[in-house]
Amino acid sequence: MYRERASVVPGAVLWTRTAGAEAARVLPDGCVDLIWGEGTGLFAAGPDTRAHLTASPPGTRYAGLRFAPGTGPAVLAVAAHELRDRRVPLDALWPGAEARRLTERVASAADPGVALEAAVLGRPPRPPVRYAAQTAAGLAAGARVADVAAALGVSERQLHRRCLDAFGYGPKTLARILRLQRALRLARGGLPFAELAGRAGYADQAHLARDVRALTGVPLRRLLAP
Repeated sequence: MYRERASVVPGAVLWTRTAGAEAARVLPDGCVDLIWGEGTGLFAAGPDTRAHLTASPPGTRYAGLRFAPGTGPAVLAVAAHELRDRRVPLDALWPGAEARRLTERVASAADPGVALEAAVLGRPPRPPVRYAAQTAAGLAAGARVADVAAALGVSERQLHRRCLDAFGYGPKTLARILRLQRALRLARGGLPFAELAGRAGYADQAHLARDVRALTGVPLRRLLAP
């Protein structure tokens, strides 16, 4: 069982999940998550370059804050590339005593998600990586990397360095992942695959199929199945 809502933490989504019998497939989305899990405590997850399968005993509860692309590193005080394709215990990122206090507070709360929000709001974030929001918005809209760099007045090399800190990978990988998410939104809205390929920014339906399988490990129809 999975639920989500807009968080009181600006730019974040609060989600909760109760594990079922099957492994959950977490798709790359350009985001970083701060997650509490029964038996695992608090840890940071992502950003991922490929789908991540997670399996837990049925009934295990999770609560997490998913930060919009480029915003998580400022909250967690860590460069995004240090978390790429990893799950890192919070006490490896924050002072151990602080991480333990927060873990105990969230674990004992009636609503772990609300406790997680309160903890993040009570901790002053670092300034965000410069141009992160504009970069994410431009690439999400389908702009070319060269055009995004030109609009920001930086070289493509400078943009790449900033993207590593803000998103965990370079702008071309980020654009590919955001394009996948755009395709999934269109597909879930019922748009035929041939039409959504063009609208999402793929050369054709075959390109869409190859990219989806490469990033998620399964065909698009499998992702859309109940």
